[in-house]
Amino acid sequence: ARIFEPFFTTKSKGTGLGLSIARQIIEAHGGAITIETQPDQGTQLIISLPINKVDRDI
Repeated sequence: ARIFEPFFTTKSKGTGLGLSIARQIIEAHGGAITIETQPDQGTQLIISLPINKVDRDI
């Protein structure tokens, strides 16, 4: 989704970096972030992180 692209924003204020940085941090910890949109109900961002420690250089 485009909302994870650095500097993408629909707002007049803001940098468009928040979700891009969040995704990088989540993925560095072995996790994932997904988006689910339900018409007339809203949008959810779901963050999944592993329970066990992931051995990698961050």
